[in-house]
This record gives sequence, C-alpha cells and structure tokens, in this order.
Amino acid sequence: MTDAIGGKTAAGPPPQSDFEADVARFVGPNAHYYAARFRILEGATYFVPTFNIAAFLFGSIWAAGRGLYAWAWCFAALEITALIQFGRGLWGDLDAEQRDRIEQLQTVLLRRQEQLDGALNAGGGDIERLEVSIRSLEAAIAEAARQAELLRAEAPLLITVGIVSFVAARVFAGLVANWALERRFAQWHGQRSIPSGFSVLRTLFAAALIVPVTVVTVYHFTVSAPPSVIVDLPFDKSVQTAVANALDDAFQWLTTEAAFVFDGIANAIRAILDMLEVALVETPWPVVYVLIVLLALQVAGYRIAILTAAGLFLLLLFGFWKQSMATIALLGSAASICVIFGIPLGILCAKSNRAYQIMRPILDFMQTMPAFVYLIPVIALFGIGKPPAIIASVFYGMPPLIRLTRLGIVQIPPSIEEASRAFGATPLQRLLKVELPLAKPSIMTGINQAILISLSLVVIASLIGAKGLGQEVLQALQFAATGQGILAGFAILICALILDRIVQGRSK
Repeated sequence: MTDAIGGKTAAGPPPQSDFEADVARFVGPNAHYYAARFRILEGATYFVPTFNIAAFLFGSIWAAGRGLYAWAWCFAALEITALIQFGRGLWGDLDAEQRDRIEQLQTVLLRRQEQLDGALNAGGGDIERLEVSIRSLEAAIAEAARQAELLRAEAPLLITVGIVSFVAARVFAGLVANWALERRFAQWHGQRSIPSGFSVLRTLFAAALIVPVTVVTVYHFTVSAPPSVIVDLPFDKSVQTAVANALDDAFQWLTTEAAFVFDGIANAIRAILDMLEVALVETPWPVVYVLIVLLALQVAGYRIAILTAAGLFLLLLFGFWKQSMATIALLGSAASICVIFGIPLGILCAKSNRAYQIMRPILDFMQTMPAFVYLIPVIALFGIGKPPAIIASVFYGMPPLIRLTRLGIVQIPPSIEEASRAFGATPLQRLLKVELPLAKPSIMTGINQAILISLSLVVIASLIGAKGLGQEVLQALQFAATGQGILAGFAILICALILDRIVQGRSK
C-alpha cells in the first residue's frame, strides 16, 4: 500500500536538507510527497487543506497504520455510521415493527368480530361497544399499514444518505490526514518514542479489529431479528443474584451486630441538629433575622447584608421561613461534620502521598456515585429520618473539601516552607501559622462547595424523612402543584445565594 496515489511516490529524489531527512525518518515510504506537504503546513497558523488520496481510499486503516489511533477511531465511527444507513436501506426490514403491530391488531380484531357475531346471534350483549372497538381497530390497522408503506419508501433515501455520508467521511479523512500527520511529526521532534513510519503490523491489527466490528454492527442494524448471541449477554443473572444476596446478608449482619455504633453516630448527629434547630427554628424569627443580617454584615460587607436581608424577607413573604431555617439547620449539621473530618483528611493527603493514593479512588467513588445510591446503604444502616439525610449529604459534599484542602497546602511555594524551617518552626507551628493561613482561600472554597453540594441533596433527602424545603418540592411534584414547586425552588435558591455570599465574603 502506498501513502499517496497520483504523483511521485517513494521513488522521488533523495532528501536534500535536514528537514527532508527528518521527514524521511518519520514517514518512511513516500517521504518526498510528505516533505512537500509538511512545508506547506509547517508555518501555517490555521488549518490549510491538503488532500491525501491514500487516506481517502483507506480511511481508518491508513490512520492506524500511521499510528494516528485517535483519528483512526474517529474515521471508523463515521464510516460505520454511514454503512449502517446504507445497510438499513439496502437490506434492512424497515417495516418489521409495523407488520408485527398489524398482526397483533388483526388478532384482536378477529376476536372482537367473533364476540360481535356471538352477541348478534344471542340478540343481546354490548353490540354498540364492540362495533366501536372494531372500527377503532380497523383504523389502527390502516394507519399501521400507511406507516409501513412510508418506512419502505425511505429505503432509497437511506441508501443515498449512507453513500453520501461514507464519501463525506472519506473526504474528511483525506483533508485532515496530512495536517494530523504533520502535527504528529512536530511532536516526534521532541519525543522520538512516538510511533513513526508506516507499520504493516499496525495496519493488519486495525483491519482485524475494525472490519469485524463494522460487519457485526451493520448486520445488527440491518436484520429484523439478529441472533441472540449479538443482542443478549451470554451470562445469566445468577452472579448478580449471588452478589446482591451477599450484600444483603452483610448489611443485615451490620445492622444487628453493630447497631450500637450506628445508633451512637445517629445520636451524635441528632444532637448537633437539635442544637441548630433550636437556634434557627425555635428562636423567634425577628431575632434570627437580625442575627443573620448582622453576620452577613460582619463577614461579607454591607452589600451582602442588604442582599441577605432582602432574601430573608422573601422567605417570610412566601411563608417558607420555618422550612428554610430547618433546611439551613440540616446544611449546618452536614457542613460541620464535613469540616471536622474533611480538613484533617485533606491535611493528611497533603502531607502523605501514600495516603492520597489510597484516598483518591475513594474520593472518585464518592463524587461519581449517584446521589440516590447513597440513600440505599444509609437507610439500611441508619433507618429513615434527618440523621441519615445528613450522612448522605456528608458523603456527597466532603470530597471537594478534602481535595481543595490538599490543593491549597500543596500549592504553597517551597521557598516559604524553607524559610519557616530556617526560623526553627516545628511541623505543628508550620501547619498552624504558615500552611493553613496560606491555604485558607482554597479551604474556604472547599467549605463553600460542600455546603452547596449538600444543598443540592435537599429534595432527595426529603424522600427519607428530612423535612424543610425539600418536602415542599416533593409535595409539589406529587400533586402537580406547579406554583408551589417553583416558589419552593426559588426559596432553595435564596438559601444557596445567602450561604454562598457569606462564605465567599469570609474567604475574601
């Protein structure tokens, strides 16, 4: 296989400069062709179209042979998509679904006609209802037949779209091939370990992978009833059932044998929550109103204080004061636990790379796991109510605080660390008087993120007994009360804005 068709090939003149010699070492065959194209592309600050006929003819196989694997998979995806459309139009059973629907409707229609004949012979029964049902079935059959005819008429269009798309994909490959290879050539100058030349082994490997994938994919989308080995997984659910039963047994054992541990955790969380609810919910609202506004004024300035006063007034106006304070109490409890455990863990990850390597997959798991999944083990271990909702919020909101605490300490300039050591500061003194103050903006951002992420779980936590604004949104969803749901969501937004501005103001 050659890399360009039409024009000079590998038999061109020998390299006359260092540039051409480098190109020859990098591309292998057809060096003269690529040297001329690379000179055009080398100094261009924007995309300059050149056409590579070999890439046009062989597409993803050419890209894989040249080591451009990312482009190879991109070309392969475009080619397979085009071939699927072509195959559906040429061999596909486009109206199979509508034919199945017609057969089902005809079976029901025959049954209704038999029922109608019996009712007419007996001289009674619900004759009018059966006649209406028969007319409806006949209309449905006619509509399904019309849809089937329209689908069959789409075959030429699909064939045309497939051919045009395939040619367009190959034209795209031909246009970007030299540009992509020139970018790889520039990288190869700095790192000679990058794959270079044209490899027959890479070409055969790509062909052995792409061709079967293309054939199986196109076959799956063109036949009406593909083999079960392609559609269904060759595994039964026995493994899933066994693992699920083992997890059920493990949680059952934990709830029985370690009930005192989970009860102690729930009681500790409930104590923090009760203290905050007494301060925010049970205290007369004018006192709480003034204290929150003064807190905003003290830590964030008069502008945030005015914004806080306006937001709290809207909560009073809409009648969401107690629900909002209950929500803030939940958030305060979750944020307190996040700070108590998150900042020390962040410091540990900053001081010990081994600890961070252990914590990193755990943090990734905690951040990527859907919020609803947290509720399942939490309910199994702690039951329902507010403490389990707080625990779920902690698991969801703590990872950003740990990561940002570590990041703030790691990014401290080494010169400052060396100066503190030169003055004889102990590790504890360096941590308390140098590292934490310098990492404070990052830590406060982590606290802010933990609060806002916990706030996003308010509605979900209401499913397991956490009241507040989440319960208002949940009731609005249950009873389709659009206005109530929008107002409750607006109240959650106000709480988020107040907390965010106050924490940001403290950080500044």
